[in-house]
Amino acid sequence: MARAPTTSDVFNAIAEPRRRQIIELLTQHKQLAVGAIVLALGLPQPAVSKHLGVLREVGLVTVSKQGQSRVYEVQHEQLRSVYDWVKMFERHWDHQLDRIRARAEKRALEQKTQPDLPGTGVEPV
Repeated sequence: MARAPTTSDVFNAIAEPRRRQIIELLTQHKQLAVGAIVLALGLPQPAVSKHLGVLREVGLVTVSKQGQSRVYEVQHEQLRSVYDWVKMFERHWDHQLDRIRARAEKRALEQKTQPDLPGTGVEPV
């Protein structure tokens, strides 16, 4: 099966770890010039520009010119489709956490109600 181009949608664009790093960096700083992103990630400028181009094509970032610099900003609302998709799994995670919590509470109760072995100071296992 042929791979979808990285610029086809948000999911493909954020599949690349460096692009996720760029989004995180921009989220932390609101706006950054390309040079600042290059320094923060330690990547060559052409690589950063290519990643920013992909993110811009799917609408995850916008660019504005401020003096000599091109400044990028995240468009968080474009991540909504990712959030909505992941949200479907929240019920599963909550169920798993409920099961873990119930097991831990049961184990703690069992240990609390079992007396120490006489004369040893050791709790039974």
